[in-house]
Amino acid sequence: MSRKLCIGLTGGIASGKSVVASAFERLGVAIIDADTVARQIVEPGQPALDEIVTRFGADIVDDDGRLKRRALRGIVFDDDGARADLEAITHPRIRDELAAQRDAADSDYCILVVPLLVKSSMIDLVDRVLVIDAPEQVQLERLKGRDEIDDTLARKMIAAQESRAERLEHADDVLVNTGPRKDIADLAAALHAGYQRLAHGEIADLPPLHLPG
Repeated sequence: MSRKLCIGLTGGIASGKSVVASAFERLGVAIIDADTVARQIVEPGQPALDEIVTRFGADIVDDDGRLKRRALRGIVFDDDGARADLEAITHPRIRDELAAQRDAADSDYCILVVPLLVKSSMIDLVDRVLVIDAPEQVQLERLKGRDEIDDTLARKMIAAQESRAERLEHADDVLVNTGPRKDIADLAAALHAGYQRLAHGEIADLPPLHLPG
């Protein structure tokens, strides 16, 4: 491998990706977050924002020229064509920036946090896939509490993502996040130990890991 090991961290909405990523970050691992990059590429003055305005109209930005994210989500949520147009504008730029940050990472290995790792066709940016898993009912309760939304909208948001089966099909490792938050640090540390051995060349491969929460 000519570059450092890169782990793709993914999972459904409200599965606990950010909590797990933070646990790895505390262990000194470079975290590269696709959601952060997605926000950066549509800042005022960025070419992607200009293309979004051309496609969706000037009303999609506020008086300060900043993207109205909630309004854009409302447009693309139930419109496959509009969503495809948006992804054609943003995904190539997100991919390029993720690859650049991955290659510049200064830890033993890095983690790319990509919610739609499989569906967005970014899985080839990583060497190994870690899925943060939670049953749909757990996701529903977390999502309704976090975003203060009703059951119907929460189910629609979950359905708009990759299915749980799709994620698990591509998983090398699975961390089941259903227990107390304090357990996450220990589970992340167990994965970290294996990833470090892999990154240092101490082992040629790592058996799939499935850690219950």
